[in-house]
Amino acid sequence: MKYIPFRFRVYIAIFLCVVVFGTIGMIVAEGLNPFDAFYFVMVTVATVGYGDISPHTVMGKIITLGIIITGVGCFVAIAAEVIEYFIEQRERTERLRKMNMLVGVFFSECGTDLLRKFSAVDPGIAAIRAALVVSNNWSPEDFTRTRATLADYPVQIDSRDIDLPALHAFLSANKHLMVTMLENPHLIEHDTFTELMQALFHLAEELRVRDRLVDLPVTDYAHLSGDINRVYGLLIREWLVYMQHLKIHYPYLFSLAMRTNPFDANASPIIR
Repeated sequence: MKYIPFRFRVYIAIFLCVVVFGTIGMIVAEGLNPFDAFYFVMVTVATVGYGDISPHTVMGKIITLGIIITGVGCFVAIAAEVIEYFIEQRERTERLRKMNMLVGVFFSECGTDLLRKFSAVDPGIAAIRAALVVSNNWSPEDFTRTRATLADYPVQIDSRDIDLPALHAFLSANKHLMVTMLENPHLIEHDTFTELMQALFHLAEELRVRDRLVDLPVTDYAHLSGDINRVYGLLIREWLVYMQHLKIHYPYLFSLAMRTNPFDANASPIIR
């Protein structure tokens, strides 16, 4: 389990205490050997109650009552927690599958095109282009190394190098898609993609509220550059995560994604 809830840890701690101290108590009070004492405690907390071993002393009966009152409840709670965990894992796997389908729709409809637009004016793209040409031979370690490379990459697009009216028109045409993405509850499972959609929606709003998108003040161009670079940086990282997901789960979709790689100058959907 990647994450153990606090209450589950409490149940485990209490259960272990019941088993340990119950076993010791039965050894002392009833004179049982360690294995028989442990066996009695486990049979009791599991509510099996074979009756082949039973307490005969007053102290043994008191200890047994403590085991029943405390241990049985913890045993049942632990069993319920484990079952709930596996149910949640299955539900989470289904949510992640649906979420990745949404991510795929996003890159198919506008994400990949945005990466092409931004990478075309990225002054430092030569430094990372080769690292982003994903191939069918990539291993998980290759994806990890590329993510490390991107973590140190300074995104420095100048908004004056972009056709802002065309970018505004492109984002406006895909506004419904962005709103739908933000409204989808499955994206709650994917914090970084949600952050990307929020940044992208903010950029679209910044472009929409301006009366004109040419001959802007230098300070305004600098502000828009910051918004564009935020989107571009998040886009690259999410695209790489998405490519790794495709390689693992959908090889046929991965094949097309490789052939339309926005960072590959020789990319072509035509198979040669």
